[in-house]
Amino acid sequence: MFLTFGVFFIDLAFYLIIMFGIFTVKSILVKIILGLLAGIVVSGMFVWAHDAAHGSLFKNKLLSEILGTIFMLPSLNIYRLWSYGHNRVHHGFTSYSNLDWIWRPLTIQEYRNMSKFKKKCYRVERSLYGCGLHYIYKVWWPKMIMFMPSDINSSKKNIIRISKAITLLFVLTIGIIYYHSGGVISIISALILPFIVFNYVISLIVYLHHTHPNLPFFADRNEWNISIGALYCTTVINTNWLINKLTHNILIHTPHHVDIRIPFYRLKYAFLDIKKYYSKYLHEYDLDFTTLKYIFKVCKLYDYKNHVWYSFSAAESLKLDLCDKKY
Repeated sequence: MFLTFGVFFIDLAFYLIIMFGIFTVKSILVKIILGLLAGIVVSGMFVWAHDAAHGSLFKNKLLSEILGTIFMLPSLNIYRLWSYGHNRVHHGFTSYSNLDWIWRPLTIQEYRNMSKFKKKCYRVERSLYGCGLHYIYKVWWPKMIMFMPSDINSSKKNIIRISKAITLLFVLTIGIIYYHSGGVISIISALILPFIVFNYVISLIVYLHHTHPNLPFFADRNEWNISIGALYCTTVINTNWLINKLTHNILIHTPHHVDIRIPFYRLKYAFLDIKKYYSKYLHEYDLDFTTLKYIFKVCKLYDYKNHVWYSFSAAESLKLDLCDKKY
């Protein structure tokens, strides 16, 4: 509990300090820099809220929802809707592509059947520098802003409407306050830049969680089960202490899928225990820029039948169509 609230107040303090800086400083350059830094802090706040949504920080669901909602506001995410999709779909069917659509790769034939415009969008989305688009137009807009679950009762729908209204109120309040303090550039620095940085960071992190030349995706339900999804379709990425602190150990991802109740500050120790017994099923690697570029280069299109990744150039050089149909 001490670590839970300790990280909460540290993240909150950094966010408020940065926002105060954007509010008070006159320099446009400093405002922009602070806006970019805010995006990094907002990403960490989102990870904290993510754990709250899984029930790994508090037993009290109401406390989790109140604090989780507060910490998702700066990223313009809606806690209740995000929990609905993430907890049920992504964790329930990790890398089973018929249901888990997060970073689902297209087959070669699916890609060939797309229009030129959609092909360009897909190429940008699956690039190192453009991957932030994935969260915006695959998650945030269609599954949060425009989405209302059909399988819940009217009272729960009203709660979601209230959650959306709270998010809108946050945007309007920050927009009005910061417009009067420094004009459009203050709005950009306080709202838009943090949102852009957050979307890039979270898209990149989730991509690395489940995408690697050695990681499979599945379209055949008979080949997949929840244990395979949790152990074999997730990664543990070794990086420096600063990135681990800023992201609250989210790159140690496998234990989180094994048991969503493990809080972020125990992921490292949980992984060591899992590694003792299941090391041959785990995907652990050291992250550097060369490795990062290689993953993005290779993991473009996927053959679900033979479980093979293809780069765009490799796919274009094939004489025979692979993955002609969904399996």
